[in-house]
Amino acid sequence: MTQDLVKALHQRPYFFDAGLQFECLRCGQCCTGAPGTIYVSAEEIDALARHLQLSVNHFTAQYLYPCKDSYSIGEHADGRCLFFDEGCRIYPLRPCQCSAFPFWFSNLRSEERWREVARQCPGIGRGRRYSRDQILDIVRTTWSI
Repeated sequence: MTQDLVKALHQRPYFFDAGLQFECLRCGQCCTGAPGTIYVSAEEIDALARHLQLSVNHFTAQYLYPCKDSYSIGEHADGRCLFFDEGCRIYPLRPCQCSAFPFWFSNLRSEERWREVARQCPGIGRGRRYSRDQILDIVRTTWSI
């Protein structure tokens, strides 16, 4: 993301200027359902492979598929993440894209879209309040994913 775009994003008003509350309840709503792409960086792949005590090659072959300049986590036929089975098996090391949810750019485009996501995610409206700047920083870190 260019510096000019970052500056522009920080200067305009948003529906979340007063912040938004969110607490991950580990319910799996964002890990199941419609198919999606969960991008993982090379660093995340190394850490996850070590965590699962697998070689990077074995981990990649078993759990990932090519995406952009790296990989995405695979899914079961029903859209459920390969790591979700009565809870996330990699939660402490989940990829940046997972830990950034629900503060994805696509979810923050409008208050209406945020309300749609909130109907599916019971953690929205609970827990700690993220400030506008914290939210924008999360968006910035996941922008290129």
